[in-house]
Amino acid sequence: MDSPVQALPQRLAIGMVPPTLQLQPEPHQQTTTPKVHGIQASLLIPGRGSPIKNAILIIHEKTITWVGPTASLPPKYVSIPTIHVPILLPGLWDVHTHYFGVVSSTAGYDSLLGPAALAGARTVRDLKNTLFAGFTSVRELGGYAGEISPAVEDGSIVGPHIYSAIAPISMTAGHGDIHNLPIGTVLDACAHGLPFAVCDGVPDCIRTVRLMIRRGAKCIKVCATGGVFSLLDSPQDTQFSPEELKAMVDEAARAKRVVAAHCHGKEGILAAINAGVKTFEHGSYMDEECIKLMLEKDIIYCPTASVVEGGARNADDMPPINRKKILETAVHARHAYRLAIKNGVKIALGTDQASSTPGNYNSHGANGKEIFYAVKAGMTPLQAIEACTAISPETLGPHMAPKSGQLKEGYDADMIALSENPLENIDLLSEPDNITHVWKDGMLSKSP
Repeated sequence: MDSPVQALPQRLAIGMVPPTLQLQPEPHQQTTTPKVHGIQASLLIPGRGSPIKNAILIIHEKTITWVGPTASLPPKYVSIPTIHVPILLPGLWDVHTHYFGVVSSTAGYDSLLGPAALAGARTVRDLKNTLFAGFTSVRELGGYAGEISPAVEDGSIVGPHIYSAIAPISMTAGHGDIHNLPIGTVLDACAHGLPFAVCDGVPDCIRTVRLMIRRGAKCIKVCATGGVFSLLDSPQDTQFSPEELKAMVDEAARAKRVVAAHCHGKEGILAAINAGVKTFEHGSYMDEECIKLMLEKDIIYCPTASVVEGGARNADDMPPINRKKILETAVHARHAYRLAIKNGVKIALGTDQASSTPGNYNSHGANGKEIFYAVKAGMTPLQAIEACTAISPETLGPHMAPKSGQLKEGYDADMIALSENPLENIDLLSEPDNITHVWKDGMLSKSP
């Protein structure tokens, strides 16, 4: 007996995209899409839960209104326009990215001091590359995309949903300071649009959080340890006092924002967790003590394996101090990632991509490699997809998180299609050409 979808009018052949759903030739033109339409899939991967074979998903404007087996489709949806794709899954999330408009993956932070307009122009391409790689949402932890996001929202440029921290907040001489420039130069640049922030002392830390919110931040990013790509600090250095960290977390909470903490060293990780952050990034020197506390406080871990593995492979292109740090940190980061998976830590995937030069390991558009590294570290393919979809909105906290990351009734109609099954070959998601379709807010943004 034919299923309801198989019995649809012949005007819509299965596998064909109706003219109303074709991608327009100019990327700034919005696609005309019926208010109610359907997507049939041989396999639907919902983001959380078991895949559904021979499934159909119904969209009303920007929202998913029904998901299930095609044989169970309610009669009221039988006659709506429908297309077929082999594999359907939620739009992916990158929860740690930077749109700096920098054309080198190994340049120092001082290279960020070019014209903001030039960085913004490069970011336009980077945002499109991100979306076409299947990533319909990003959490930007410092960069220009947060202030560009209104142009994405109104359709002026193509890109994912953007949830930005605007700037990483650093103490003087910390990871987000530019160590080879006079501090006056750095502070002046920060005051005039550079997506970095430097502050010291509880009052100044509170004011800086408020400034980020004033500039549109949907979350707050703090640097709780030193880093790899800064110059004078060590990744194991603990940065900001416990009082400063707690003040920033509390001030963010007053505005219903949560805090993401850049952390490599163990003491910085523990300090950030005890201060009340929602996520910590990198976590290279995390151990069992850190994990126990994370599980108690429901902390989300963002390993950023793409920048660890890509940086280690390209270490010879870096200045000596950064080369030494990336090679040392990578060994510990791999162990920490495996340990977190083994102990059931909640993990969301982010790449730490920051380069506007196409084709290198840190380029926007290569985001899907993070899912491959998650499986390599010990996740199943389904777990890795959940870490890149259903878990991701939780990094924004309960007040800012959208209903996204799952193919589920009432959720945002952000989804992607592939021609082959990523559960059988997870590396398919690493290559943007394998993403055949991208829908954002129910609108088709990319098609063959």
